[in-house]
Amino acid sequence: MSVVLRTQLAGVSKRPARLLLTGLAVLVASFVVYATVLAQQITERSVLNGLSGTPEAAALVVRNGEITTGDLTAISKLPGVAEAVARSESGVELGAGYLVISADPGTGPLSTVTLTEGRYPTATGEIAVTPRTVERMGLSLGTTTTVDVNEGKKTTLTVVGVVEPRDDLGFLSYGSVATVAAVNGGEFIERAELRLEPGTDPESVRAAITPLVAGESAPEIATGADVRLQEARSAAAEVDQLFIVVRVFVAVAVVAAGLIAASTFRIVFAQRMRQLALLRAVGAGRGSLARALAAEGALTGLIAGLTGVLAALAVGHLVPLVAGVFGVELSQPGLPLVQAAGTILLAVLITVVAVLAPALSAARVAPLEALRSAASTGARQGIGWLRAAIGLILALGAAGLAGMVWMNLPGPAEKDYPAEAMLLSVVGSGGLAFIALIALGPALVRPVLAIAGWPLRRLGPVGELAIGGVGGSARRAAAVSVVVALGVTLVTGVLVGGDSIRILAERESVAAAPTDFELKGEAGTTLAAGIADRAAKAAELTQVTTYRRVEDVTVAGMENARATDLSTTALPRLSGLDVKAGSVTDLAAGKAVIAGWLDGLAVGDPVTVTREGKSARLTVVAVLGGDAPLHSEVLLDPADLTALGVPAAPNGLLADAAKSGEDGRTEGLRALRSIAAAQPGLGVAVLADQRDQVNDALAVLMMIALALIGLTVLIAIVGVGATTALSVVERVRESGLLRAVGMSRGGLQTMLTTESAMYGVIGAVLGVLLGVPYAWLAVSAIGLNAPLTLPVWQLAAVFVVLVALTALAGVLPARRAARVSPVTALGTE
Repeated sequence: MSVVLRTQLAGVSKRPARLLLTGLAVLVASFVVYATVLAQQITERSVLNGLSGTPEAAALVVRNGEITTGDLTAISKLPGVAEAVARSESGVELGAGYLVISADPGTGPLSTVTLTEGRYPTATGEIAVTPRTVERMGLSLGTTTTVDVNEGKKTTLTVVGVVEPRDDLGFLSYGSVATVAAVNGGEFIERAELRLEPGTDPESVRAAITPLVAGESAPEIATGADVRLQEARSAAAEVDQLFIVVRVFVAVAVVAAGLIAASTFRIVFAQRMRQLALLRAVGAGRGSLARALAAEGALTGLIAGLTGVLAALAVGHLVPLVAGVFGVELSQPGLPLVQAAGTILLAVLITVVAVLAPALSAARVAPLEALRSAASTGARQGIGWLRAAIGLILALGAAGLAGMVWMNLPGPAEKDYPAEAMLLSVVGSGGLAFIALIALGPALVRPVLAIAGWPLRRLGPVGELAIGGVGGSARRAAAVSVVVALGVTLVTGVLVGGDSIRILAERESVAAAPTDFELKGEAGTTLAAGIADRAAKAAELTQVTTYRRVEDVTVAGMENARATDLSTTALPRLSGLDVKAGSVTDLAAGKAVIAGWLDGLAVGDPVTVTREGKSARLTVVAVLGGDAPLHSEVLLDPADLTALGVPAAPNGLLADAAKSGEDGRTEGLRALRSIAAAQPGLGVAVLADQRDQVNDALAVLMMIALALIGLTVLIAIVGVGATTALSVVERVRESGLLRAVGMSRGGLQTMLTTESAMYGVIGAVLGVLLGVPYAWLAVSAIGLNAPLTLPVWQLAAVFVVLVALTALAGVLPARRAARVSPVTALGTE
């Protein structure tokens, strides 16, 4: 065993490039694993340092109990207390929006805002607003507005300043505790923050505060450090949840690295078959040879893991420095030695597991058989009856699980549907299908190659030779293509599922936000004469449409339902309503469009709508997938709404910005607010912001998912490059023979690069064939009633990009092979 091992390691030391290629996928996986650990440390430390809402100067926090302004005054007079501020918050309806008012000192170390314009509020009723609140709610300096507070009382708010908070949400204002109390009608404050004199012992101040706030609802007295840590930990919990998902994708990438490593070891051992045969001939047993090859794999894993960890450590400490140059503050990661050791051990484990099958296969070759030729064992085409049987059983299991999910998909209004269990079943079915693909891969290569390679055959001999090179080693092609297929399956699933959910979100936003702006007052308020005409004539606005909306009708047994007469043809976006049955364009007098969740109604059914003793018997002409426009249950013709006793004057107005972009939206908002000023009590809601928030959230989720899946695709491309490079070394004589019979360097390079691209073609075809149906099944299993879509152009782009990347992965090995002279190549064993 020791002699065999020394022989193998000596051969490895003479060809370090081969060792690098063999462990390249494992090196990338090790880098990804340890980089994930460091990324989580950077993120969590940055969150802990930056997402606490309690100022650094707060040494003590009195919270979670009953605190009065008198308590605060008494606490502020205690020895050692430099400052005591109250935190309280309330909110008021303002037009069509909601304004939050928070108590803040405005200046000093305990302030959470910075004054940028005007002055900070001092008197009751004075507020300072944020810049985005000025833009979105029209509360500029000097604005005075009267709002309703508790028990029908009113109070006046005056804007005296503009402040910059940490997070500007567009509906924030700040003032004194008295202003907040005037709004919520209470004298209690939510919590108090204390800044102490330098050198003061916090425990002594805590002891002095305790008797002042004693009682049945005595508050907790915590240190500022503890409160900041709890707040940051609460924010960091979301980071932890995100990294749970990240680790799932990292695990997939590790599996992909193991598959690539197994393939490359098989090629390497095939190249050294003559050397292995000589060792067998001089007395080396199968067991000792297999153990020596496994030890070689462990060494490869050790070096690859150590290199990946060191590279990740260097990048992890470099990222905060680079981010600082661009003004982004990120915390430095630590040096997690335990995780580093675990990553290296994982790399060793991956390579040892990956090397076992190729090592046992190489060790089984008889000495005389191996001495006759240097042929690669990787060229074996069959998969054996046992492997075929296992693959078929797994495929049947995957189909059975998928069929079970399909048979139990939810109906339109099904309740208590086990969506999580069904989704897990889809994941389980997909896992079985992928394992079946691994088992049956070599048998699938030739059929896929026959179809996908048809265009290449028209290129002449170069295309034929490339197809023959891939098909001549079906096991190798399957091992690499399966990893590519895994990445494409995940990418396809995200694109198809994401597109389906995006269209669902767009359909829902059509009903909730059919235009950019909505102008309305409180319930029961109607628009004054001339308001709609002024809006229609405004150059900054377009698609101006009025509507009536009531919230006290009874339909299909549902009381206090909402009805509107918004025209479905006046607004272009309404053509995107989610219509389950019928057509909204058929709406007319005596007909109705209803929300999809009203039970027992279908197109053609009669429905009675009543209001204040009046009723209308109508016919359903369309059933929607969700709400009717403007969050209503039923959409009626104006004549029918009038027949129910609704006043003829509209109580709302919808409009789009005439120009696209943020500037056009701002101009439209200003114009509509100017129009609304003519009638007190009217407010403008920016519905387009709601659409933007949904679209931005979906875009971020898609980017995160595709970035995580990119780990698997990266390892697949690395595997293609390593496989092509090792294949070039293995087929030096073949390359020399092709050159000797007249093939040019460019032709040889094109042939080998095309072979590399074919790995991507096979993997992409298999990935799309698996990804699309599983994505549709997953979307259906969620129970969101999302449409099943097929983003053809996105999938085509993924196909083209992946094939291009796999082709690029083979460019350098192909150039290297083309530079070898035919004489040298023909003399190589």
